[in-house]
Amino acid sequence: MILNKTKIIKTIGMLKNVGESSLDEIILEKGFYVLHFQNESNQIQSFEREIDSSFIQMHFCLRGNSKFLFNNGSYSFDVLDNRSILLYNPQRTLPINLEIQPKTTLVSLMISIEKFHSLFSKESGYIPFLSNENSNKKYYDDTEIKPMVSIVLQQIINANINSSVKELYVKGKVYELLSLHFQKEESANGEYCPFLVDEKNVLKIRKAKEIMIARMTEPPSLQELATEIGLNLKKLKDGFKQIYGDTVYSFLFDYKMEHSRKLLETNQFNVNEVGLQVGYSTASHFIAAFKKKFGTTPKKYIMSLQN
Repeated sequence: MILNKTKIIKTIGMLKNVGESSLDEIILEKGFYVLHFQNESNQIQSFEREIDSSFIQMHFCLRGNSKFLFNNGSYSFDVLDNRSILLYNPQRTLPINLEIQPKTTLVSLMISIEKFHSLFSKESGYIPFLSNENSNKKYYDDTEIKPMVSIVLQQIINANINSSVKELYVKGKVYELLSLHFQKEESANGEYCPFLVDEKNVLKIRKAKEIMIARMTEPPSLQELATEIGLNLKKLKDGFKQIYGDTVYSFLFDYKMEHSRKLLETNQFNVNEVGLQVGYSTASHFIAAFKKKFGTTPKKYIMSLQN
């Protein structure tokens, strides 16, 4: 079951545009779900949820910085840019009390120990907290996100898939994510494009995405983009498609439409203003683009929210 996008539960400070921050939750099956936090605002966001002691928590910070608070804030630790943490404590609950810094992307995976055992029972010898002697011990791990894991995470959060099969797609990608995260280093990159195994290239492609989003009203040409990030045109095209599953401009179109939808939901801007914010100089062009993406006009979409 895929849950609808909702606003982050709490905020620290006042948000100027609540559409800039969101939480996606995808329940894959009982005891197994994904949370995707996106904070594009200039304010710290906070999120709280009770999680019982039977769950393993895996948190991946693709960009920015997040802080986990425990014991009413008396203890905390950061999840930094391009780092992942794994938390498991069978002796006590570890509720999520999370502060998400501005311009941060965080993906969290919650999986019950029962489900995890069913997936990795044969690999318990090299996954520390699955061994018999550690079965009732708490476990904490802080590691750098592997380049291939970063690619799969980006594919999960940027999936442009029909809703009827999106759950299946995400579930497959989460299994891939788990296998890559826990895979032994000597074989971790065996079946992937050598170009993308180089973390520097992955970071350049991520930078290309960030440039296109930041300049969506006047995006650079592909050649200008390639020159700016320091890759040739072919590597930019191939690398972007590999990581984000789409061409540069198709990705930008989808991003602009999704961003415009969020802006419309705030009721703070009219159709013309939203169109200008995402790079359309005329309302008619924006309306046509919005209808192409969502099958309805911006005005009708706003009216549907009021029903």
